[in-house]
This record gives sequence, structure tokens and C-alpha cells, in this order.
Amino acid sequence: MNYYVNALKSYAVFSGRATRKEYWIFLFFNCIIAFTIGFVSAVIEGFSGMSISSLGNTLNNIYALAVFIPSIAVGVRRMHDIGKNGWWFIFPIVSLVFLCFKSQPNENKYGQPSRVDASFVSTWD
Repeated sequence: MNYYVNALKSYAVFSGRATRKEYWIFLFFNCIIAFTIGFVSAVIEGFSGMSISSLGNTLNNIYALAVFIPSIAVGVRRMHDIGKNGWWFIFPIVSLVFLCFKSQPNENKYGQPSRVDASFVSTWD
């Protein structure tokens, strides 16, 4: 959860680096939250008998809009972590492959590795 909160705190920070774990945990929590919003709105609609699916859609759209910039920012920082330019993130297939690459263990032109790198290198290699 700390990775998710840290990514939100770095709302529009496109410089620096983000670890593979930080990116994928951020994406995982985004999916969980979007699913939960949809599920809760469907349950409320089912119990109340009223059609409030537009409420669920509206809440999901608001959430998606709120995390749009942080999602791009953490993706760009992830590209920096493997030594690639952040613009690679706009190419879906290529960026998906790059997002799975290991972090560069040493400093690159985008900065020092994240402080959390050392704690997960042995478990995420």
C-alpha cells in the first residue's frame, strides 16, 4: 500500500525512477479500487431495485480522472528506471514489455536507484 500512496504523493513528478514493484503495485491497487467501486454500485443497485449504474460509472470515471496523471507519471519514472526515455510509455505493446524489465542497479542518466531497490532485488529478480 505504501507504493500506491507514494505514487499518489508524487502526483505529477515525471523525473526520477520508480521500481518495477512500485509500478505494478500501483497498477494492482488501481484495479482493485475500480473493481470495488463497480461492485459496490452493483450491489446497491441490486438491493435497492433502482437503476443507479450511472452512479457507479460516474464514480469510476472520477477515480480514473483522479489517477490519470499519477499513472502516467509512475509509468514514465518506470521507463527511467530501466534507462529508457519516458516517451516509450505511450507505445502500449513496447511499454508493456519494458515495464517488465529489471531495474538498472546503478545510477543512470535519470538518477540514483530508488531507496527501496535494495529491499526487493533478491525477491523480484
